[in-house]
Amino acid sequence: MSHVQSQILPLNLKPYPLIHNSRILGVYSNNKARTFSFNLTCKLNTVKGGKTIKEKSGSVPGNDGAPPIVEMEEGSRGNDGKKVEKLKNSGVGFGLLKKFPRKVLGILSNLPLAIAEMFAVAALMALGTFIDQGEAPDYYFQKFPEDHPPLGFFTWRWVLTLGFDHMFSSPVFLGTLALLGASLVACTYTTQIPLVKVARRWSFLQSADIIRKQEYADTLPRASVKDLGVILMGAGYEVFSKGPALYAFKGLAGRFAPIGVHLSLLLVMSGGTLSAVGSFRGAVTVPQGLSFVAGDVLAPFGFLSTPSDAFSTEIRVNRFTMDYYDSGEVAQYHTDLSLFDLNGKEVMRKTISVNDPLRYGGITIYQTDWSISALQVLKDGEGPFNLAMAPLQMNGGDKKLFGTFLPVGDDNSPNVKGISMLARDLQSIILYDKEGKFAGVRRPNSKLPIEIDGTKIVIEDAIGSSGLDLKTDPGVPIVYAGFGALMLTTCISYLSHTQLWALQDGTSVVVGGKTNRAKGEFPGTINRLLDQVPELVESSSPKET
Repeated sequence: MSHVQSQILPLNLKPYPLIHNSRILGVYSNNKARTFSFNLTCKLNTVKGGKTIKEKSGSVPGNDGAPPIVEMEEGSRGNDGKKVEKLKNSGVGFGLLKKFPRKVLGILSNLPLAIAEMFAVAALMALGTFIDQGEAPDYYFQKFPEDHPPLGFFTWRWVLTLGFDHMFSSPVFLGTLALLGASLVACTYTTQIPLVKVARRWSFLQSADIIRKQEYADTLPRASVKDLGVILMGAGYEVFSKGPALYAFKGLAGRFAPIGVHLSLLLVMSGGTLSAVGSFRGAVTVPQGLSFVAGDVLAPFGFLSTPSDAFSTEIRVNRFTMDYYDSGEVAQYHTDLSLFDLNGKEVMRKTISVNDPLRYGGITIYQTDWSISALQVLKDGEGPFNLAMAPLQMNGGDKKLFGTFLPVGDDNSPNVKGISMLARDLQSIILYDKEGKFAGVRRPNSKLPIEIDGTKIVIEDAIGSSGLDLKTDPGVPIVYAGFGALMLTTCISYLSHTQLWALQDGTSVVVGGKTNRAKGEFPGTINRLLDQVPELVESSSPKET
């Protein structure tokens, strides 16, 4: 050490009072010759002419080519025999956690507690799918009566008192979610961050016996620890050396992955919570040709719901059309929408369909349903008359049926009779006479008349209605970002963090190492690296020859 000091002092690299966040990099050599390599990386804030100048990092090369580097960090001994202390700035996000009692953080970071919280959140979510959300109280009175409650005890009092009728914004669900988030933060602060700090801190092993006790150990006869360091650097390892000792590691990103996973889960939960307490939702069925204002349909879905300027947008249903299979069944339905601002200017137009919504100003408009609102009919050449279509009750199945009635004869008669018209879709209309007997089928827009009970009827058009769902969901971008980060950090977590130690023991090099993943492949990988280390061959004397 004194030999190294004697070489450093002439370089005048003494501590300077204006050095900030400096890191000293150097190489120790046991060679008695005066070969030395010293790298210095620092930032100097000097004042010149009233301006602050940042000095760039410099390098003082020695006679060696590219020796391994030793990084002086906290806990390492410097040239003066004192420990080099590293200034640490507390992170803004975790600075408040230092004020929490250690006991509280220990309880929150308990793994069984976190698992129980995750099961509780999953159970509440499952219960939220079992209980219909957002219904009127009378619905829950009938669905969960007190005389025959489900499970023997689950009555409407449980649903309404605990807020299970709006599960995902109820205090019970949000409180459990907040507790799980606190456990993730506490685990990250008390466990994952210290593990990363330990993984980043290099250390040398000065005993060959300790190195041989690692998960993998081997001895290279007639080898040099410097040659091993060069091979490891070529394989992507970070290599540090100090005299006869060497330390190398690879795959430090795998140690950061658990922190990324925790932060990703926090993003997903934060986005879901924001969607539950800060969104608007609404549904409307609009006949073709009519308009509505978005704010008249959207209703707040949480206590943090705040309307935006887009709520004043007028939405017009220009046209509603349907596609059909060859069998006649409905395949898809489309709605041509126009959006107008307060000045009546069209700001957007799009034809939406199922799974192809319209998005504008934070509002998403989905195509969810359809119906038939009216029939345009000519009666004996007069009209057209708009006959309102009403949905009819059917016994079972998911088929739709709509019907209307055209009076024939005296409207003031107590027994009004007329022509009945039924429609399953916009393709065809089925007509029945005054006695309820089948009279025929006509397609809208076919212009083909049909005479029933002395009345000539022409079906001009069938006017469809578009069923639209409107929603604002401010948490969707956060949830997507959380899931993207979760997939990325999960893949990174499979990277192996490998550590190797080596010690020059005479003409032999003792090598040992360990890894946290891929333990079965680890020995083979290291053996292939060690096979590349050149063997030192001593020159032979004449007698030996």
